[in-house]
Amino acid sequence: FTFGAFHDNELVGIVTLKQERLIKLRHRANIVAMYVSPHKRNLGIGRKLISRCIEQAKLLEHIEQIYLTVVSTNTSAKNLYLSLGFKSFSEEVRALKINDTYIDEEHMVLFIK
Repeated sequence: FTFGAFHDNELVGIVTLKQERLIKLRHRANIVAMYVSPHKRNLGIGRKLISRCIEQAKLLEHIEQIYLTVVSTNTSAKNLYLSLGFKSFSEEVRALKINDTYIDEEHMVLFIK
């Protein structure tokens, strides 16, 4: 499921909720591709998008928990996820590499059942 946020017919935010398909993982969903346009940040758009993913996940038959990954230094995003009930459960050091720079990521989960 992909949800978008629009302002004056302009796409200003997007997020995707992806269900796991494998039988042993079908109780899980992942939030991926979260993005809010820089000129529209801090207006509650990200909160609405993530909340919509949570609402959708609760409607799905097998989903019990939602996972997401966030860059460890992205304090505003981490605070948003924490305020919605997500909990951090691990940090992946050097998860991304852009040119010669490594970026750590934090893994978070929200239990909905």
